Amino acid sequence: MKTIVYVDGYNLFYGCLKHSGDKWLDLNKLFFECILGAQAPQSEPITLKFFTADIRAKLATKGQAAQNAQQAYHRALEALYRDRISIIKGYYSLDKARLLVYQNPPDRTARVDVWKLEEKQTDVNIALEAYRDASKGNAEQLVFVSNDTDLAPALAAIREDFADSLQLGVIIPVRKLAGGRPGNQQLSQYADWTRRYITDDELAGCQLPQKIPTKKKPIIKPTYW
Repeated sequence: MKTIVYVDGYNLFYGCLKHSGDKWLDLNKLFFECILGAQAPQSEPITLKFFTADIRAKLATKGQAAQNAQQAYHRALEALYRDRISIIKGYYSLDKARLLVYQNPPDRTARVDVWKLEEKQTDVNIALEAYRDASKGNAEQLVFVSNDTDLAPALAAIREDFADSLQLGVIIPVRKLAGGRPGNQQLSQYADWTRRYITDDELAGCQLPQKIPTKKKPIIKPTYW
């Protein structure tokens, strides 16, 4: 069963990777070999689309080190899986906003000026890529790695328009024992199957090599990452 996997990098990071030592993650090994190998063994890997946004050094806790580490990670994925993994980028926006002060009950007149940092275009990019793949017959199974309710309309449309030709899967990117957010029922209702967690052992066992050779300098796992 020809399969395309769509990974929401923001969801994956905050659901499984933040404050962990597993960020040097081998996406191909984790999703195609490990999870799909058990969950849907009939899957035939076609491509994995990784949706992310470049870190802005001035806004990151680790500054330039964080930006450099992310760039090294993207290069590593491209070097190892040039024909398998596609990195599709949105962007971070930083805008001034005037939001309600946190109090109970809320008071619409009590507001405070803040900086609002948001990742832009990821949901739209996933929805468009998946619908276009479905309409072109590029796969027999689409698998979404996300816990984001905003994707529900896209899954509903794909389910309605391509029910006879496509199977849909959902992998919720939260650690099994982390006590994180529960699996998104709005996504699962449109899926043929749902994997509701990723285990610590799966994450730890699916890491990229510490050193990846290239035609120029090798890519070495950053100390911070």
